[in-house]
Amino acid sequence: MDNEALTNQPTPPETPLAVLRTVFGFQTFRAHQQAVIDDLLSGQDCFVLMPTGGGKSLCYQIPALILPGTAIVVSPLIALMQDQVSALKAYGVRAAYYNSTLDADAANQVLMQLHTGQLDLLYVSPERLLNESFFKQLQQMPISLFAVDEAHCVSQWGHNFRPEYSQIGALRERFPQVPFLALTATADEVTRQDIMQRLHLQHAKIHIGGFDRANIRYTVSEKNQPMKQLLAFLNSQSDKQQSGIVYCLSRKRVEEVALKLQEAGFRSKAYHAGLPTEIRQSVHQQFMRDEVTIVVATVAFGMGIDKPNVRFVVHYDLPKNIEGYYQETGRAGRDGLPSEALLLYGAQDIVTARYFVNQNPNEAQKRIEAHKLDAMVQFAEAVTCRRQVLLHYFGEEAHQQCGNCDVCLNPPRFFDGTTEAQKALSCVYRLQESFGMRYVIDVLRGLEHERIRQLNHQQLSTYGIGKDLSAAQWTSIFRQLIHLGYLQQDIQNYSVLKLMPNAGEILKGQKRLQLAAPRHQLASSNRGSRKQDKANLSAGELQDFEGLRQLRKEIADSEERPAYQVFGDAVLIEMVQKRPQTESALLAINGVGEQKLARYGFEFLHYLKQLDKA
Repeated sequence: MDNEALTNQPTPPETPLAVLRTVFGFQTFRAHQQAVIDDLLSGQDCFVLMPTGGGKSLCYQIPALILPGTAIVVSPLIALMQDQVSALKAYGVRAAYYNSTLDADAANQVLMQLHTGQLDLLYVSPERLLNESFFKQLQQMPISLFAVDEAHCVSQWGHNFRPEYSQIGALRERFPQVPFLALTATADEVTRQDIMQRLHLQHAKIHIGGFDRANIRYTVSEKNQPMKQLLAFLNSQSDKQQSGIVYCLSRKRVEEVALKLQEAGFRSKAYHAGLPTEIRQSVHQQFMRDEVTIVVATVAFGMGIDKPNVRFVVHYDLPKNIEGYYQETGRAGRDGLPSEALLLYGAQDIVTARYFVNQNPNEAQKRIEAHKLDAMVQFAEAVTCRRQVLLHYFGEEAHQQCGNCDVCLNPPRFFDGTTEAQKALSCVYRLQESFGMRYVIDVLRGLEHERIRQLNHQQLSTYGIGKDLSAAQWTSIFRQLIHLGYLQQDIQNYSVLKLMPNAGEILKGQKRLQLAAPRHQLASSNRGSRKQDKANLSAGELQDFEGLRQLRKEIADSEERPAYQVFGDAVLIEMVQKRPQTESALLAINGVGEQKLARYGFEFLHYLKQLDKA
């Protein structure tokens, strides 16, 4: 991706609202945006916490077009900064990036643009920013503001702490008069305070937007043949060509899942840090241009997806923490249209995650990671509204159930599980607390295999007393007993099951236990009631939308840019619904600014007029 500056850039309007309308094509600000912009224009430092897709970027992009000098945006995600620069150029904004992907000539070209005042925004990786030579060059330049994106990376309490990122705080002392902005979508109270302290923000104004992404439907299902579950989910989508991301914990699983999806007929590609750079870049570009519809990626590798029409995010494995899960699911539905987040989890996921947490030699970091993993497990096993659990974690209370998660749409069925719990706990006891969950279930169900015969466990009183239930049902019961504190998995000893002190209350019949029936399958009633992806367009309108989408693709292909950088799906939907026939009417559509009107207006107006004649 090149970094040439757009010449003959007109002097931008002086008010934030005018920039919003004429450059970016939006008529009104979202919550908190104008307050942040006004603070930055007055020279104030700011800390901004907004959900993914909440419009954080405009908080610094608009001041960058008003204040004299160049705005420096620090981002740890190379792919993301490249996409943002490309999108800004489509709006006619003078932007560039400076990172390790540039060769010497391209890097020098960017520096020349910076020195000659040809850039409104420069996106920089932390490594380049902290280079002493570049650091000195910045001190000779008029800098309008510093924006630190993904600011949770600064904090040791954050879910993606990067030690080198914490050095950015040194900038504040070198540029005492320049406003600083820290932005993140995921940070609890401890992390927020740590970010502001490490960046040395001066009397920062704090802006916290709501965490609720109401357009995302959250669904969690226990693993039971996860590949079949994934395919069932994908085949239930109303549009099989929708963009989505599937996250896996290991590179090997990424490769396996991507291959199986290809065999099932989906345009899927693998993406992880072990692949050659050129392959990762190719997959990323194909995904952005809708040539690949599903990317299967490692959770640990930050893709930096700035693609507004991702309709679903699937976690094939349990994430390590809620912050990461929230950020990754937030890549769905950035355009505000209905989207889905599916999480598949199993007992082995938790065992594996706890094992890796315990390998951390740093006791303080280990304690933090263990706490965050516990919170993630509690979310996955919740039998109350998912959104309430998620928002509560971030300190935001939702007093009503959301009506748009699997628990709300398909409430769990509870049953008196006392007898089943007694059988399970008794079997663990008879096996002298020396075996893992799978083997205990095999004994309960009376399986006949060599290991049971070798150990003579077919002679136990609990052998076969649970043959009336499936392995999946017993797995659900054991997981709930662990979650409720009656059993513990000894991670240091091959995950064998141990009885907890209060297990005696159940075994002796002193307490009755309500358990939830397993929810392995994605409920068909849940799937059927999902919102229409295209904002409830009629059949005719949906056909017109597809026509506009094809026109957009042809234009995007000719310019070698992602389709959404021409116009997003939400813009096309509004065009279908409002049928603008003049330039002024088209300009009134959210997302159509003056630059895009000049570049694309004729073709879209011509198409819309033809629709009305048909």
